Amino acid sequence: MDYSVCLLFLLSTISSASTGEFPTSQIIKEWVDQMQKELITLTDTASGLEKLIQIYHRHRPHFSVETNNPAQLVAAAAGNIEKLLFNRSQALRRLALEAEKFQMDHVWRGDSEVDKIVYYNAKDNLNQTEDGKGRKNQYLPDDFETDPDFKRAVSYNTTAVHIPTDIYEGSTIILNELNWTEALEDVFRKNKEEDPSLLWQVFGSATGLARYFPASPWINARNSANKIDLYDVRRRPWYIQGAASPKDMLILVDASGSVSGLTLKLIRTSVSKMLETLSDDDYVNVVYFNDKAEHAACFRNLVQANVRNKRMLKDAVQSITAKGITNYRGGFEMAFEQLAQTNVSRANCNKIIMLFTDGGEERAEEIFEKYNPKQAVRIFTFSVGQHNYDKGPIQWMACANKGYYYEIPSIGAIRINTQEYLDVLGRPMVKADRRAKQVQWTNVYLDALGLGLVITGTLPVFNKTNTGSKKSQNQLILGVMAIDVSLEDIKRLTPQFTFGPNGYYFAIDPNGYVLLHPNLVPMTAEFDEPVTLDFLDAELENEIKVKMRKEMIDGLRGNYTISTLVKSKDERYIDSGQRMYTFAPVKGTDYSLALVLPDYSTHYIRANIADTITQAKFSESLMADKFDEYGYTFIAPRTYCKDLKLPDKNQNNTEFLMDFNDYIDTKTPNNPMCDVELLNRLLLDAGITSSLVKHWKTTQLQHGVVARFVATDGGITRVYPKSAGLYWGKEAETYESSYYKRSLDNDLYIFTPTPYLSKENSSEDSVLVSKAVNLKVDGIPLKPAVVGVKLDIGAWMESFINATQKINCNDEICGCQRNDAYVDCALLDDGGFLVMSNRDEHIDEIGRFFGGIDPILMVNLVNSSLFTFKKTFDYQSRCYPEKESKAAAGLRSVYVPTIADILNLGWLASAAAWSIMQQLLVSITFPNFLDAAEMNDELSDAARKEVCITEQTQYYFENNIVSFKGTIDCENCTRLYHAEKLPKTNLVFVIADAKVTCSSCDTKPLIQDEQQSNGPDPCEMAKNPRYRKGPAACFDNNEHEKDPDCGGASGLSPSLWLTAALQLALLWVLTGSTSHAVPS
Repeated sequence: MDYSVCLLFLLSTISSASTGEFPTSQIIKEWVDQMQKELITLTDTASGLEKLIQIYHRHRPHFSVETNNPAQLVAAAAGNIEKLLFNRSQALRRLALEAEKFQMDHVWRGDSEVDKIVYYNAKDNLNQTEDGKGRKNQYLPDDFETDPDFKRAVSYNTTAVHIPTDIYEGSTIILNELNWTEALEDVFRKNKEEDPSLLWQVFGSATGLARYFPASPWINARNSANKIDLYDVRRRPWYIQGAASPKDMLILVDASGSVSGLTLKLIRTSVSKMLETLSDDDYVNVVYFNDKAEHAACFRNLVQANVRNKRMLKDAVQSITAKGITNYRGGFEMAFEQLAQTNVSRANCNKIIMLFTDGGEERAEEIFEKYNPKQAVRIFTFSVGQHNYDKGPIQWMACANKGYYYEIPSIGAIRINTQEYLDVLGRPMVKADRRAKQVQWTNVYLDALGLGLVITGTLPVFNKTNTGSKKSQNQLILGVMAIDVSLEDIKRLTPQFTFGPNGYYFAIDPNGYVLLHPNLVPMTAEFDEPVTLDFLDAELENEIKVKMRKEMIDGLRGNYTISTLVKSKDERYIDSGQRMYTFAPVKGTDYSLALVLPDYSTHYIRANIADTITQAKFSESLMADKFDEYGYTFIAPRTYCKDLKLPDKNQNNTEFLMDFNDYIDTKTPNNPMCDVELLNRLLLDAGITSSLVKHWKTTQLQHGVVARFVATDGGITRVYPKSAGLYWGKEAETYESSYYKRSLDNDLYIFTPTPYLSKENSSEDSVLVSKAVNLKVDGIPLKPAVVGVKLDIGAWMESFINATQKINCNDEICGCQRNDAYVDCALLDDGGFLVMSNRDEHIDEIGRFFGGIDPILMVNLVNSSLFTFKKTFDYQSRCYPEKESKAAAGLRSVYVPTIADILNLGWLASAAAWSIMQQLLVSITFPNFLDAAEMNDELSDAARKEVCITEQTQYYFENNIVSFKGTIDCENCTRLYHAEKLPKTNLVFVIADAKVTCSSCDTKPLIQDEQQSNGPDPCEMAKNPRYRKGPAACFDNNEHEKDPDCGGASGLSPSLWLTAALQLALLWVLTGSTSHAVPS
């Protein structure tokens, strides 16, 4: 009896989710069929889909259907790229050959003659007054003009010189370098005359000097008034690659108790700067030692020196603490063992150990005799900080192992001394001479002077003289010659306008990184890191793509037709589609080119309207003053004619359309400067779509439709009526439009709500419905256009509610009544975004991910396999940096030399002297010089962001099942739900017991928005690295090296005036600076 009472009491406490019986599956299906019928009929009728097909057939005499042959197209495009890069290579070889001759013929000038050397310092302010132009060695060109190829002011009558901030430009070595490199100007100019399409030509010297042509002021994203210019040509990706063969580097850090305070900070910074000298062709690891040796990070072997691995090592080094004794033996043993590993990926070329220490008494000779008897591994040693330890032992380590010894007494010496080892690694290349004269092409990176994404051809320049200072000159690398190739130039050689919006070319390098891909769109304006997007990160990875990537890296030819997942252009959706991949190598390079075609892009339409009468007839509908008659018209911003300027960011599409009309009126579409095929396709589509608009005008706009539109492969978009076009927020370039591309991949009516977050800056409140035009011409299927409508939300809500009404209902739910207290109804698209609801409060949330509206219901829709999701990483994002506390900001520790140091001529002759003076001064003015991380308050919002990784989550329909139902169990209540897909659409109807009736359910939002992330675990990725291929040639043979110099003073010593200036600066620092506020 007691048990029965308890059971009844328990049942009475469980709330019922509704006042009536939940609708049956049959009733829900009837509602869905009614909705689908109304929506498709409305879209078909309003858009004129069938009418457009008839219009295409009526215009059949004006076009032909052509075939895309993938193998031929790839071969032709690869051949064009090969020719372009070959021409650049020839220019490079000419430059390198002449540079070596000029240097051999150069007669060294002493201090008394340096005033005769005149040059243009690119960092000189163009706006300075005449009184400010007083430096007698330098001048400012007066013939700068904006060049469309460079998008900046240039002068073709001279070269520009850039000298790093921490290099004394008045040193004898630099001035002599300026002298002999001046002769390169004529060679630069001759190259440009022979090939007017050449872009930047640069000589990067091993001294840090860079001379480039044409001359242009040194203005880049970092040159604000309060920024230090940190550019050093020797740290650019192209210089690092050209100056030496790939490296297997083991960085060995002394973490004994004597290394503490400022010395440890200097070591940490030095290692970070050393890591920046490595490229993706190199391999690296960091080991620290005191009583015993330990790995600094989780890596147990050398790893590829890519951006993420280097960042991991930098972070790990910051965690090293000093304690215990100095055990060189243990450190070197682990270092040699790591370099000897053969069962892991590595560069298999220059093997080097970099030792950072404060010094010691031990030479560890027996370790070198055991592990390095033939000096196959070079040892570079760095004495860091100010101390009285004997430097002899660590200098001996470098000299006995064909390395070099450096001193880093302060921050001023770090940047110089952590990059000069490249000179030593260049010796085998100089010995190899002609065999090493191979043009290498870099990964993609952002040009420092605003060209955007580029690749660079490099060629080393050798010192061919047999006389000179104590260095054996015939084993020195003078520098690297470089010529840029803009990716825009390569894109022009790979036209894609016959492939449709979902067809494209892409190319990869031996690391598997893409240099050409529609998804290669880095959002960074900085140029300090290479742009390294792997093919498997540019697309959604599968096993066949992994295999294909390897075959492309190996230079094979191939063809695969696969079913693959495709991320939408706006990165909110995932679709499934058939794609044919065809690839072939680009001869003369390490690149491989591929063409990707969907099955519906095997054929394309070619316009046949060469007669001017037909062209004029079709173009008439493009006039801006005829928008009332033909609808608001947009044209894709394509290069129709070479001398027709593309719109800039501040120009709207109508202005570009007017410029286009003016152009073809005055020069005709058949002008030799025009791409006649591309332009005629636009005009053909203008004529076809104008006929559709005429049909629209004869039919009344249906209730609930606010606009009709048509968009075409040829680049035309028309929105009718004109008033609706004023608020058209879609891309004018149909090849970049997400709704357009999705409509082609899905034989469905695609419903696209305005993204929820976009509504904050827009008054748009509608849903777009689009459908691809399936055309058959002579039995050949084509998809040349997309048509659709914009639905009014309010009117559609009425229709939505009415479609679910049931008459004469008793003890059951009578449909999706507006703001029903007991039932929630919604339409979701295939990405899980809300498209329609029966609740007024949800109407404003149309376009929002449903997991943020009804989290527990969305979780159950995923668990029931209606939706699945895929998480991917975006390596091209930008995020706001984590803010540091202002209280923590202050003057950085700077080494201040003593008076004894100043009087010591040895110290003045050191490589760090000029650097320390400059950076002493800028450290006072700019406390964050070393990191250059402090942001100017006046910087734009975009400029404040930095490169980061974000994690994306896309939801999509998991299978073709149409019906799903279940029960949501919460703490003390349950909710029934039923989901039914609308046939021929990307929608699903969801009905459930109201969320408010079961408030005990978990209400934590299900996040779909892009989130900042650390990316995949580098430790795990290092265990199974992706396949890559290093350069074919390796120059690391150090036998018979004759250079006796293995460490000592640099020739970049300051003159006497520097001594006086340094003394004055120190006097100011030590006596007067305390009374001045230091900016934070």
